[in-house]
Amino acid sequence: MVETVVHLVRHGEVHNPQKLLYGRLPDFHLSARGRSMAARTAASFEGKDVTYLAASPLERVQETATPIAEVLGLEIQTDRDLIESGNIFEGLRTKGWRSQLFNPIRWRHMVNPLKPSWGEPYTEILERMRRAIDKARAEAEGHEAVLVSHQLPIVMVQRWAQGKSLPHNPATRKCDLASVTSLVFEGDTLKSWSYAEPAKGI
Repeated sequence: MVETVVHLVRHGEVHNPQKLLYGRLPDFHLSARGRSMAARTAASFEGKDVTYLAASPLERVQETATPIAEVLGLEIQTDRDLIESGNIFEGLRTKGWRSQLFNPIRWRHMVNPLKPSWGEPYTEILERMRRAIDKARAEAEGHEAVLVSHQLPIVMVQRWAQGKSLPHNPATRKCDLASVTSLVFEGDTLKSWSYAEPAKGI
């Protein structure tokens, strides 16, 4: 049976001095540290048999994919299925004591964390991510593919790979900036998965 590997890369650190939940908002770019992370992760693919590279359309992901494309000599295919999850709280500060989620006007969007009620359903995120993975697997059959995306979409794939339920505590996520989650397929069957942080320490 032919073996194909699909690597899911999370984008690097974003320049976000206002600490907003940027979600799908435009004009959020990598910080200097984020660019260094992207370069380190790109270097980890040097010499690998990668024949297909795709990325979310958002700037921070395209900027993370650019050095990977340079290392591999591939063009970036933009795939909207890899985009960040939709979230009604985009543009708000959602962490720390200044979080705007303390405002009771927001509470009506937080009634069902299992769906979740504040954004794109977990099941829909996984459905589109699996669609992107299936496309990559077909394009790179017998070789390797790299898909550059965002934390929550990748976490959904991780949980599916582990046979876990999709609802979860965000504090338990293991998907650091510029990390690589690798899926190994035999034909269309997932055989194993692994996780690495080539940019750790930057």
